[in-house]
Order: sequence, then C-alpha cells, then structure tokens
Amino acid sequence: MRKIIVQISRLLRPDLIRLEMMTSFDYLEDDDGGPLTPKRQLERKRLVLAECAGLLDLSGRVSNKNKLLTDMFNREKKATTAIGRGIVIPHIRTMQAKGLIIGVLRSTPGYEFESLDGMLSHIFIPMAAPPYDDTLYLRVFRSLAQIFSTDGFYDRIMSAQQPYDVIRVFEDLE
Repeated sequence: MRKIIVQISRLLRPDLIRLEMMTSFDYLEDDDGGPLTPKRQLERKRLVLAECAGLLDLSGRVSNKNKLLTDMFNREKKATTAIGRGIVIPHIRTMQAKGLIIGVLRSTPGYEFESLDGMLSHIFIPMAAPPYDDTLYLRVFRSLAQIFSTDGFYDRIMSAQQPYDVIRVFEDLE
C-alpha cells in the first residue's frame, strides 16, 4: 500500500461536501440547439466555479468570496483543472484563503469542463490556500493524485449517500 502524504479525510468537513451540485445553465442554452459559443462555455465554467467558491466560503476561512471566485476563474482561464476520469480540482493559492480549505461537490449529470479526456466532469474538489503555504498545498495535491488513481474511487464517491460516506472513502484509501 502506498503511503499517503496528507490525510485528506482530516481536512474534509461534512458541511463542505455537497452531494448534488445546484448550478443550472437553463438561461445559457442556445435556442437553435447548436454548439455553445466559447463565451457561453466560459460563463458555464464561471457558474460552476461560483458554486465551488460558495462552498469554500462556508468554511469561514475565506476573506472575500467574490475575489476568491475571480481568482479561481482567472486560474481556470489559464488551463483547465479538469484532470479527467470525471474529476476536477479547481485550485488556487490566494490571499482570500485564511489557511488551506478543501471541499467536495458532486454532479450526477456532470458538466462539460474541458476535461483532458473530453468526458463530463462529475466530482469537483475545490481547494484554496494562502500563497505562502506552498508545502502543505503541494503535499495535498500529491495525496489527491494518489487517491484518484485508486481503483474504485470515482464509483465510491458517486454512490455516497451522506457527506460522511465521502469522508469515509478518503479514510479507506489513505
């Protein structure tokens, strides 16, 4: 068994786990049913990131939710944080975070998020940390990469019935 660098389960809180995302794109749909314009695709990403920033804000460790969203959105415009296999890690080092914050959101239908494998994204793990806390931030990333590569991770997160079930998945894989 691999040694996990950081126990992600200890960083997760039930109130920072959302089992079904609420973001809706109804008003952004094209009338003709054709492909979305790049502008509308970007707006969809912004809406999903707004939900991620809102979840992290519930931690009480965000200075300004709107600035956090702006930082996350600007980071996402540089390169997608959708790593494939249905997983997205919207992450940012920002002065808006008063310590490392991590959450989990799940979308059963999934969202188009320019994933590296072209598939829909269902599991979002937003993370924010202050810019001066590189060591922990990078250790968390490394631990997440190990956990994501474990067989069954995706299926277990998608079948979780309660926030504590999500935390248990991480505990079991650490």
